[in-house]
Amino acid sequence: MTGLHPPAITGVDTHAHVFRQDLPMVSNRRYSPHYDALVEQYLAHLDRHGLSHGVLIQPSFLGTDNHFMLDALRRYPQRLRGVAVVDASISDTQLDELEEAGVVGIRLNLIGKALTEYASAEWMGLFARLGARGWQVEIQRGIDDVALVIPGLLACGVTVVIDHFGLPTGGIDAGKPSHQAFLQSLANPQVWLKLSAAYRSQSDIAQAATVLAKARHAAGGIERFVWGSDWPNTQFENQTDYTEQLSLIDILLPDTRERTQVLLTNAAKLFGFATCN
Repeated sequence: MTGLHPPAITGVDTHAHVFRQDLPMVSNRRYSPHYDALVEQYLAHLDRHGLSHGVLIQPSFLGTDNHFMLDALRRYPQRLRGVAVVDASISDTQLDELEEAGVVGIRLNLIGKALTEYASAEWMGLFARLGARGWQVEIQRGIDDVALVIPGLLACGVTVVIDHFGLPTGGIDAGKPSHQAFLQSLANPQVWLKLSAAYRSQSDIAQAATVLAKARHAAGGIERFVWGSDWPNTQFENQTDYTEQLSLIDILLPDTRERTQVLLTNAAKLFGFATCN
């Protein structure tokens, strides 16, 4: 599937990580892997489950050194896109290099971070530059305050992608102002939601189904929802696997047409795979 002709799209996994355990890691990391997660292993999972394309997300423990991910993107340009982690001071030349490799956005892992930092002039300037490129900004933050970040990003013209159902530990309580703000944000046509890693908010299938129903109602449908495996499920490797994560979307969206909408149509549009079909 790496020949001259782009593979037909059969499905897109929009959230996975690749790394080696011997790569330099940031000092303030919350997790250190003790194994390798290689792009060939990831592509084998896609092939085994009938999926054609994937999106690599730079893992937080590698910081802004995106080289390992970029190497994977360059080796499989027809099948993969990437979301990088960068500093606010990144140059336009460096952004050009990321874009050439197949990067379509950046990720803000805001777990444990002060949100005020990302309202600075330097960060807002970066978001405006990304907006001009048509890039996305992916956010990982808990549901209680993720909506605080979104308005500033939207004002810069970027597409906003919320990770992992919005990390709704304990579910969504529409009576809470912060949860209501999260739901209201889903109505914006620039905001997308990843149906991924329900386990990161301690949600079982029933709880994930309830969250999905509320999110679906708030968004007015499923047209801006995508799915991700979160492979290799860091910190939860012994609790789940690729097959289980893909089966979750089968359960949550039993209608074949809706699954195709999420796994193929939506993801191809968001990550620029449409021309490959």
